[in-house]
Amino acid sequence: MNNFQYYNPVRIVFGEGQIKKLSELVPTDARVLITYGGGSAQRTGTLDEVKEALSANGNREIFEFGGIEANPEFTTLLKAADMVNEHNIDFLLAVGGGSVIDGSKFVALVSSLTEDGSTDGTVSREKAWDALTSYCKNIDSAINLGAVLTIPATGSEMNSGGVINHSERQAKLPFGNPLTFPKFSILDPTKTLTLPERQVMNGVADAFVHVMEQYLTYPINAKVQDAFSESLLKILIEEGKAVKADPENLETRKNIMWTATMALNGLIGTGVPQDWTTHMIGHELTSLHAIDHARTLTILLPSVIRELKDSKKDKLLQYARNVWGINNNDSGTDLDDDTIIETAIVHTENFFRELGLPVSLEDAELDKSAIDPIIKQLEAHKMVKLGEHGKNDLAVSRRILERALTSKA
Repeated sequence: MNNFQYYNPVRIVFGEGQIKKLSELVPTDARVLITYGGGSAQRTGTLDEVKEALSANGNREIFEFGGIEANPEFTTLLKAADMVNEHNIDFLLAVGGGSVIDGSKFVALVSSLTEDGSTDGTVSREKAWDALTSYCKNIDSAINLGAVLTIPATGSEMNSGGVINHSERQAKLPFGNPLTFPKFSILDPTKTLTLPERQVMNGVADAFVHVMEQYLTYPINAKVQDAFSESLLKILIEEGKAVKADPENLETRKNIMWTATMALNGLIGTGVPQDWTTHMIGHELTSLHAIDHARTLTILLPSVIRELKDSKKDKLLQYARNVWGINNNDSGTDLDDDTIIETAIVHTENFFRELGLPVSLEDAELDKSAIDPIIKQLEAHKMVKLGEHGKNDLAVSRRILERALTSKA
């Protein structure tokens, strides 16, 4: 296991009816900007519940900014940042899923990047873009942030990173800064009962691949991280199937919500190598073709594993054994390593299919003509040394995409 430091200051408030705790969690004299997405927070009554809780005590002034996209847009978020400065906001409250929380983190960071000589607090678009392309690591101040999670998937509620889309530049880029750890996140599993099935299944898949990209590299004797990762994967497999069969089961929703949070709060990634190849290529698929983020991951992950199976062999055999229980065939004859690995990959693909998710570019109605533009975008965004060894260059990414053209089923 490698040396590491682990820091996570996020207060988690979990359970039914916990939105009322906002009256205790948000400073009583705060000027609050509530951020949310396309309207589901309004339709389901969550937004009213949030405002009622904020109004329960104190003298908070409350403002709203809606319309943050499923892939949060740079230009939209800069409007929210301008609003922060216009109204002297000192607390952001993100109500929604990972996209709203990611976007709010970005707003919290770039609000201070005003135009030179500005008297009205207008945020400089160029300064904000420069910050994003530098992963926002050099920003040293941010607005305080809290979250009310409604869609379990990204883990953004308990980490300090995010991903922002800039459609005009055909870019979807990650960022991270310790100043954007939420002060708290409220996780009420009942809020997930109103989600469309597509969003629920996307969330399960997103969390699953988050775990895989921190786990499926090479052994480093990190027994705690490995065992934790394998348990999270098995829970997602079990509960993903369960929620598909019985979407009203609140206990299942609780386990999915907490597992998705634990999948990317930094714990299983401490002290171990990581490989975010699937995500980085997936971001380009979303940017170019507007495919749901999680669906780009299920399209790519099997092909990533097949292309890189030699360098990942030991962990793949561990994954096959400890997650899928694959050692021997039904007759008791020992299977060779390649067969065990391929069987594990097929099990993974079949799990995604059971959730109604794509496992090839063909499933997303794309063909080989999609590959060249993706490679060009990876090059433009300097995603040319991916993987735990930094050896996944553009040629490797091309082979991954070619493998992903069709599924083996």
